[in-house]
Parts: sequence; structure tokens; C-alpha cells
Amino acid sequence: MVTEAKDLGYGVAKEKVELDLIGMTCAACSSRIEKGLNKIPGVYSATVNLALERAVVEYNAEEVDVDDFIKKVRDLGYDGKVHEDEVDQQSAKDKELSKKRTKLIISSLLSLPLLWSMLGHFGVMYLVPEIIMNPWFQLLLATPVQFYIGYQFYHGAYSALKNGSANMDVLVALGTSAAYFYSIYGIIIGTHQLYFETSAVLITLVLFGKYLEALAKGRTSDAIKKLMSLQAKTAMVERNGEPIEVPIKEVVKGDIIIVRPGEKIPVDGEIIEGYSSVDESMITGESIPVDKKVGDIVIGATINKHGSFKFKAIKVGKDTALAQIIKAVEQANSTKAPIQRMADVISGIFVPIVVAIAILTFLGYYFWLDPNNFEHALVNAIAVLVIACPCALGLATPTSIMVGTGKAAEHGILFKGGEHLENTKKINAIVLDKTGTITKGEPELTDYIAIDASEQELLQYAGSIEKTSEHPIGKAIAKGVEEKGIDLLQVKDFEILPGKGLKAKVNDTMVYVGTRKLVREIGLDPAAIEEKMAQLEAQGKTVVLVATPDKLLGILAVADTVKADSKEAIAKLKEMGIKVVMITGDNQRTAKSIAQEVGVDEVRAEVMPEDKAKEVESLKTQGYTVAMVGDGINDAPALATADVGMAIGTGTDIAIEAADVTLIGGSLKGVADAIYISKQTLKNIKQNLFASLFYNSISIPVAMAGLLAPWIAGAAMAMSSVSVVLNSLRLKNIKF
Repeated sequence: MVTEAKDLGYGVAKEKVELDLIGMTCAACSSRIEKGLNKIPGVYSATVNLALERAVVEYNAEEVDVDDFIKKVRDLGYDGKVHEDEVDQQSAKDKELSKKRTKLIISSLLSLPLLWSMLGHFGVMYLVPEIIMNPWFQLLLATPVQFYIGYQFYHGAYSALKNGSANMDVLVALGTSAAYFYSIYGIIIGTHQLYFETSAVLITLVLFGKYLEALAKGRTSDAIKKLMSLQAKTAMVERNGEPIEVPIKEVVKGDIIIVRPGEKIPVDGEIIEGYSSVDESMITGESIPVDKKVGDIVIGATINKHGSFKFKAIKVGKDTALAQIIKAVEQANSTKAPIQRMADVISGIFVPIVVAIAILTFLGYYFWLDPNNFEHALVNAIAVLVIACPCALGLATPTSIMVGTGKAAEHGILFKGGEHLENTKKINAIVLDKTGTITKGEPELTDYIAIDASEQELLQYAGSIEKTSEHPIGKAIAKGVEEKGIDLLQVKDFEILPGKGLKAKVNDTMVYVGTRKLVREIGLDPAAIEEKMAQLEAQGKTVVLVATPDKLLGILAVADTVKADSKEAIAKLKEMGIKVVMITGDNQRTAKSIAQEVGVDEVRAEVMPEDKAKEVESLKTQGYTVAMVGDGINDAPALATADVGMAIGTGTDIAIEAADVTLIGGSLKGVADAIYISKQTLKNIKQNLFASLFYNSISIPVAMAGLLAPWIAGAAMAMSSVSVVLNSLRLKNIKF
């Protein structure tokens, strides 16, 4: 049906569901579930993340539903359910961890005497109590470990083999069963060579490794837990004119919320009364508190520092900035980076190859290297089976991505998926939109020069008239004057002069604010200040003249000013060897002025919004891997065309859907930080993959050579997985 619809030229609506998976033990498990889900008719794509123990499935709801996915997972020998919210999921993981810990304790207590019995194999019988060396006592200790504690391995192995594949459970079940049942055979024929300690200690070591792995994996998702913990639990809401405290879930859009000093802001909204400074570091990564006043936006989970204010709730629940950040981090963790495909391919064929190698090892020793020595051949085959578990390989990529994207989120950088995290590393050219990216995106009063008046008089007259104006330049002038603490005066007979400016009476004096043309029309000649005006205009500024009917009071200049850290950020990008191009719809003069100020080498000016994508495409055809940095809305076509689209936005307007990477803080420094974290994460993944492959390529021949006892092989296998996760956790210490 899907194919037929596409053939007819129609798209097909996609549904997406996340499943929590239970029972996976290694990369072969995740690979098998992924292949099984992808084979279901109506499924567009399914990806399984071993570290998160989660599947993300895109499907056509007309052909298949969620119950079909869960049934398939169960048919494969695992269990699954629709993804719970993080609080419920964490509770379930805590219970599972507690169960693993209990089994590990029981297994350790039963295996310790058997481990003690190994001293007897080294000829120091006097150190071992006689009862421990009793074969029937060893059988009594080993049996519950083998079949109660080790049941999970038999169950997993059976499910895998039933579905025509093999996983880590197959290796553990084969190896330990061979040691256990050969020991029973040894009791029957009366031999002293028993291997109960090998089977029991192996199972205990594997459980120990899995327990440590679960603990470490829990730490890799700390970023999401930390973000969730930022959410306020209650809010002080005005209801029927009275302030009442309600749970955060009961806050609705439009509520008036009161925030006192030191409190967390519960949801996103707009201040309607009062002012304060707000610590937004947990959302934007910026440590300096931001001043907030009436009309400003506040973000949920940020902290009110000093003043009290009221604000109107604009976004609540899943629409808040914090909820969107958590969603983006989870989404990044649920998708696969291209580098993971190699690990998936290797893991899918690895276990059958290992079983074949173990059989060849047994046959080689029994028939050629140590003829008819069944025990020696068996022990070496068991060592091969145990040492070669591909767990570390399966964890190498997802654990690094979890930690890397979490660390980035703490600094206000959101990667939409693992593939975007990987692609960001490859960037060697960046296209920066000027307005709102390099600059603040709104005009400001930058210069004022008094000619035939005091500065106080010039600013007071201009600000008083422009206060009534709706034009952005007028608003910028009025705001600039007010910020200087100058009181504005009442005006009369206000009139807009289209294309020229404004006029109004201030203290019964007619004052004109506008262009050269306006000044000339009232009989004044601005020639004496033309040179100064030209200098300001050469800097990309808009010049406004202020006059009365008989004299020129002075000139003002307004411009979209550069963000404080844009120059530093661009310098950092150039130090990284990245080509930086500024693109803007402004004229060449303004564009060149801004480019000189911030240090951009290449400028493409007077580019219409719809043509920005063509400029990005032209760089790609020159062989560059291009990132486009814009506001995520007006620049959407260019963001989509770029190899990596980066949206600069505020915490309440995150253009997650428009870009591959979102920089919440609005600072260009986030671009360089995003590239840096990408490079460090990919470096970490490669270290993990190398360590995993090197471990297996070295350890299997050593085991085949008979140089590893099975219990040592088990310990080494367990620690290889733990070491990969611990190496991934080093990303938490990255300094920007």
C-alpha cells in the first residue's frame, strides 16, 4: 500500500512510537530486534538503542499498530512496552537494578566457596576445607547458580536460536553448560578434575559486569535526569483574584503566575508586572543573570534572583522550552550515528563466528595439539566462547552519544539526532545570517551629536516625539533615550510625514525628526554636517536629523548592533580552520561594515530570503561541508539545504523542527562549541570501537592458545564492557 501510494505521487502519513525494551544483553540482541521490527509490513524504519534499551519505530498506522511491534519483540524472546515518561521509567530501572543486585549477591555467596576450591587445583589442599572439595557439595552450590541465577542466559539463548540467530546468551550458556555437565560426568566416572567453579564463577562475573554496566549506563542519562529535576513542582497562580499554590500540571495557558525572589519560574511566559534579574544558566549555559521587565519573556525552570513579578503563562506542559530540550536530547539518543552501522554489521555476524572458532579450538586440541585430552580441549573452547562477547562493541557508540548530547544540552546546544552530531564534526564552511545571528536583530540608538542644543535637549525632544511612533527606528530612539534616564515630555499636534519623518510640538516648540529632505523643506541646510552623516552611514547606520523651524538641533544614528561576543566567536571559528561567510539581504555598504567589525572575510549581500539556499548550495558544489546558521524560521530553506542547519533562538522559540542543531542561548559561541563537542564525541566513539575490536582481536587468539583460564576470560569480558562505558563518561568533563 505504501509503495503504491508513493508510485501515484502521494505521500503517506507517518506515526512514531517509542518502545521500552526488556531483556537485551548485547549488540546481537539489539540488532535482531531492529531487523525483526523493520521486516513488519507498514514499518518505514526502526532503530534500537542498546544503551537506552529503547526502540523508535516510524510506521503507517493504517497497516500496522503498536501491539504488532510488542508481539514481534516477544516472539523474538524479549519484552517491550510503550515508552513511559522518565519518572516511571526510572522507577522501573531502579527495580531492575535492585533485582540484578540481589541475584549477584546470591550468586557470589554460592560461588565463593567454589572459587576457594580452585586452590586445590594448584596443589595447596591444606588451605581448602575438605567439605569444599567434596564433589557433591560443589554440585549443590553450582546447581542453583547454573539454573536459577543463570536461567536468563538459557532463556535468551533459546529465544535467539529459535529465531535463527545467536547472541551473548548463547556464548555464556554454551560455555557454562559445557563446564557444568562435564563436571557431572566427572563425578559419575570418579575423576578429580571438576569445573563447577568455572561455570559458577563465570555466571557471577558476567552478572557482575552487567550490574556495573547498568550502573554506568544510568550515569550516561544523568543529563536528562538533571534537566527534569529543574522543573518547578508548584506554581503560585492567581485564581478569582486570589493567589493559590497549585501543582505544576494544573497550570494552564493564560494563567497569571506570581514569582517571588529565589523561586523557580514554573512555565514559559511574558512578564506583565514588575521586574527582576533571572538566572538562565541551566537553559542557555550563560552564567550572568538577565534583566527582565514588562514585556520580556521568561523561561520555565530558570531562577528568579531578586525582584518579584507577575507573568502570563504562554507555554505549559510539553510545550515549554525545558520539555522541548528534554525531547530533543531523547530524540538524539534514540537515533543512530552513521558510524554505528559498522558496529551493527560486525555484531550481527560475530557470535556465529565465535561459536565456530570455539568448535575449531576444541577439535584442534582434541585431535592434534593435545590428542584425546578432552578436558584441555573443552577448557580452551569455553575460554574462547566467554572472552569474545560483543557487548563492548554494541555499547561503544550509543553510550558516547548519550553523554555527548547530554553535555551539549547542559550548555544550550541541542542535536536533533546522532547523525547530526557526527556530521557537525565535518563542517569546514559556515554561512552566518546577519540579522539576529551576528547582530541583535533590532535597531539601537548608537550615536547622538548635538549641534545647536545641549545633548540633554536634543535627546529629550527626539525621544518625546518618537515615543508616539510605531516605526522600529523611532522605538529604538525612544528606548535609548529612556535608558539614559532622561524624562520624556508631553507632545501635541503629532503628525507623521510619510517618507520624511515626524513633527510635533514639544513645550510649544515645533520639532521635526527625520531625513535630509525634511530638514531642507523647512528651510535649513544640513551641508555643514554632511561629512559626519556620511561617516555614520558608511558604518551601516541610519541617520536621523532633529530640528526646529529655525535651527538644526543635532543628529542621531540608529543601527542593528553586533552581539557582544560575535567577533570573538567568529575568530574562534577561523582558528578552527573554518571558512566563514556572512549572508544578508542588506545593502553592500551595511554588510561590509558589519563584516569588518566582526572579522568575516566573505560577504554575500542583497540576497533575498528565497535565494539563501542557492548560496548554500553553491558552497556545497565547491566541495565544502556547509553549516547554515540562522533564526530557524526565515532561513528554513537554507537550513534544510545545508549539510548541518543550526538555529539561533531563545529558550522559548526553539526552532527544533527547522534545524539539525539548535543553539538556545542565541550566542554565536555555541556554533564553535557544537563543533568542538561533536569532534570530542566522535573521537570518544572511535576510541571505544578501537578498544572493543582490539580486545576481541587479541583475546580470541590468546584464548585459542590455551593461555586464558575461563574464569579470567569471564572477568576480562565483563570489564571490557564497563571500560567502554567509563570511557564514554569522560565526556562529562569536557571544558568549553
